[in-house]
Amino acid sequence: MIYQNTFAYAKQQDTEDELSYLREQFHIPKDKNGNDWLYFTGNSLGLQPKNTQKYIQQELDDWAKYGVEGHFEAKNPWMSYHELLTENMAEIVGAKPIEVVVMNTLTTNLHLLMVSFYQPKKTKYKIVIESDAFPSDRYAVQSQLKFHGFDVDEGLIEWKPRKGEDLLNIEDLETIVSEQGDEIALLLIGGVNYYTGQSLDLKRIAEIGHSKKCFVGIDLAHGAGNISPDLHNSGVDFAAWCSYKYLNAGPGSLGGLFVHEKHGYNKELPRFSGWWNHNKETRFNMRQPFDVMPGAEGWQLSNPPILSMAAIKASLDMFAEVGMEALRKKSEKLTGYFEFLINEIDSDEIKIITPKNPKERGCQLSIQVKNADKRLHQKLTKNNIITDWREPDVIRCAPVPMYNSFEDVYRMVEVLKGLL
Repeated sequence: MIYQNTFAYAKQQDTEDELSYLREQFHIPKDKNGNDWLYFTGNSLGLQPKNTQKYIQQELDDWAKYGVEGHFEAKNPWMSYHELLTENMAEIVGAKPIEVVVMNTLTTNLHLLMVSFYQPKKTKYKIVIESDAFPSDRYAVQSQLKFHGFDVDEGLIEWKPRKGEDLLNIEDLETIVSEQGDEIALLLIGGVNYYTGQSLDLKRIAEIGHSKKCFVGIDLAHGAGNISPDLHNSGVDFAAWCSYKYLNAGPGSLGGLFVHEKHGYNKELPRFSGWWNHNKETRFNMRQPFDVMPGAEGWQLSNPPILSMAAIKASLDMFAEVGMEALRKKSEKLTGYFEFLINEIDSDEIKIITPKNPKERGCQLSIQVKNADKRLHQKLTKNNIITDWREPDVIRCAPVPMYNSFEDVYRMVEVLKGLL
């Protein structure tokens, strides 16, 4: 792209943007004078679609109207409500519907999946994560190692950037697995790194892990609704994600999980059980022996929380209308413009550590601040620019294609330039 560092250019891009109408479908937070904030933290909490209230109100109305009969008589019957989300969610992450289910929250789902896919043996028990994995992933795998009686320091292998670099190199993962693969049971990798914004090649990671008969799982917290992970074709064994970031489903809303079709019919896989992963045809015949459902639904435990699912449905219906291809096209252009403007700033106080290649990142740019001075982030906040700070030295900014504009990006960088 050939970009221009002018307000007129930014306005022209918004005029020509076929997705610009989506911004009006979201609640944009405002300052005390009624002006829109410049909101760049969709990577932490997505904004609320205006339709969300209507979707939740429908279920509240049906609860008031039908009581328990809402499980069957509601406009969207609650018994099968989660099935209304499956097809759209599968489309977003590049999976078959049978491979996806919306349930629980991210780390809970990772633990449930590791019951099945972390099967340590005496000599093959180690777990590989990124050295800068999101803390909850680290805590989860550490606790799994301890639960199975292994020493954490010996059992946890970290895939690290090379000395003096910020990003991971896939050849280094190949080396780790080639040299230690006979001792490795599981690779659990963040598909998009929360700190740098680096998007990794899931297909290659799967091939590397499977070459030594290791299971491969992906944390897509920063990927779902942001990149196109193509989970089925990647060949990874499982994945999990949240819905409150790029999927705009509200704080603490339910997550989703993926189990590759090749495992979906294996009833012998170890797993925890509850009545919601029991055969739905005989679920209410209370004295039946357990009969696990095929596919990702076979990892459910409990009946779904409808109000949270209504919020997810409001957002997923928007994604279905627009499609990930169009969103990714705008995202690459919008983040590219953001990168261009930041690189135009004449300052050695900041640098972008996110990959330059649009195919190796989502919409987030991670701006590293020299001498780790948090005051720059605080000054942005005082100017009604909402970004987030991640220790030790990064401001994360995510221009989200659904509701951020080229004007947002231009105005933010003008303020940043003035502060520097």
